[in-house]
Amino acid sequence: MVVSIQVAEKAFGSNGKRAVVLEDIRLDIERGEFLTIIGPSGCGKSTLLKIAAGLDTSYSGSVTVHDRKVTKPGISQGFIFQEHRLFPWMTVEQNIAADLNLRDPGVKAKVQELIDIVRLTGNEKVYPAELSGGMSQRVAIARALLREPEVLLLDEPFGALDAFTRKHLQDVLVDIWQRKKITMILVTHDIDESIYLGTQLAILRAKPGRIQKWMPVGLPFPRNRTSLSFQHIRQKVLEEFEKTEQSVYTEGAGI
Repeated sequence: MVVSIQVAEKAFGSNGKRAVVLEDIRLDIERGEFLTIIGPSGCGKSTLLKIAAGLDTSYSGSVTVHDRKVTKPGISQGFIFQEHRLFPWMTVEQNIAADLNLRDPGVKAKVQELIDIVRLTGNEKVYPAELSGGMSQRVAIARALLREPEVLLLDEPFGALDAFTRKHLQDVLVDIWQRKKITMILVTHDIDESIYLGTQLAILRAKPGRIQKWMPVGLPFPRNRTSLSFQHIRQKVLEEFEKTEQSVYTEGAGI
């Protein structure tokens, strides 16, 4: 088991006002899996990912990566935000290297390898202001991969992109996952994206956030969104979402 996430409870609030966001969560992810987490707005998807990254430690439970307890951010947990967060005064290769010395031949070689993998060859000296949103996000992915994390955590990394760019970057991400054999956990609100990328899929319900359903995707790569097998899984996910909405309505009404 590479990653184990157990959240008995995560709540926000103070002064007598307290809202439970996550409850009774358990996720065990094997080496090399690509887990996608999907759920309605407000179900705690991003909060769960931040807990896994060690960015949020105020919860009841534990996170381990290779049996090491995660208590703070570290190189074992690479994190990709919705915004690329590049340094505007640095070039593409400088942003990827960040605090590492590009004059080191080993660092230089690794940076160039990742630039090739994320399909940005020829843009090494370009600054973020000259990059599209999709290109900037690829730089952010390369920067996270340079530290060779044991798990890469992605918080809706393509949410702000247009449909064409989003689909292109999904293919880039699958290529990286297959080449690097890295364990990935991606949060999304896009059902097609969750199926297209994931080997495993976790559906969260809201109020509080709990795992409604865990299912293997079981489709070979590359995947075809229009295939009958893809649409069959999509229908199953939609059915689970309907159950989630019904259960939240029932509980909220006190039935």
